[in-house]
Amino acid sequence: MTTVLRLDGVDRSFGDRQVLKNVSFEVAAGRMTGFVGGNGAGKTTTMRIILGVLAADAGQVTWGGRPLNRSIRGRFGYMPEERGLYPKMSVREQVVYLGRLHGMTAEGARRATDTLLERIGLDERGDDLLETLSLGNQQRAQIAAALVHDPEVLVLDEPFSGLDPMAVDTILTVLRERAAAGVPVLFSSHQLDVVERLCDDLVIIADGTIRAAGSRELLRSSATTRRFELVVDTDAGWLRDQAGVSLVDLDGPRAVFDLAADTDEQPVLHAALARGPVRAFRPVTPSLAEIFREVSQ
Repeated sequence: MTTVLRLDGVDRSFGDRQVLKNVSFEVAAGRMTGFVGGNGAGKTTTMRIILGVLAADAGQVTWGGRPLNRSIRGRFGYMPEERGLYPKMSVREQVVYLGRLHGMTAEGARRATDTLLERIGLDERGDDLLETLSLGNQQRAQIAAALVHDPEVLVLDEPFSGLDPMAVDTILTVLRERAAAGVPVLFSSHQLDVVERLCDDLVIIADGTIRAAGSRELLRSSATTRRFELVVDTDAGWLRDQAGVSLVDLDGPRAVFDLAADTDEQPVLHAALARGPVRAFRPVTPSLAEIFREVSQ
């Protein structure tokens, strides 16, 4: 059995508004898959369909080639975007409780909870009521609740929301460990810098349709924008007048520019050499944020 979470042709409408249109992508075992899109793009609806909170109008979701059912979904770990824990229970008490709901023994749930709270930096606050914690620590508790039963798949909706940089690094380490153990991890985030650091694969959704999906390296190499960096000894402002060149950044002798699809880079290099020494001339790999902007337009 191939341990892949796959969506094939998933549609979903609310009334006369179609919010998902033929959504298809996969999350492979041991891979961190970032799921990005603007507000209202369809990320949360997609995740709720994976978890069975919502039903698809068409298409299917499979795990290891089998359609999902309640038993299979019980082995998933899910963190919703909205906070869903009990504010007047202690952190430790409710993480243990949720572990028991997933079939763990009382002792097993307690051990797993204590280990997790220590790993994510909440062990000293474990006996505090959730409502007394900061929003960032409440987010850590949500993540512990999703992980306590050692899930076979992780589906996390905005797991880094409200976390400070040190907390983000802590959670990233925990999630990477789960992926290294073979768990497929699907997470959504508005923080593209975090996605850039974390994901192996990327899925971009806009207006309910998948605009791009694949490995980080594949998406970067297939970007249509042709961007270059040039470093010379004198001011590079002359690039403004070069045919097919669109300046992105100019700082004296250093320039970053885009080339039109039908423009060759060699005439630009020759023009630079005609003006003096060229210290650097190289293609610039686009960031995930740039790829996101390009395919979402």
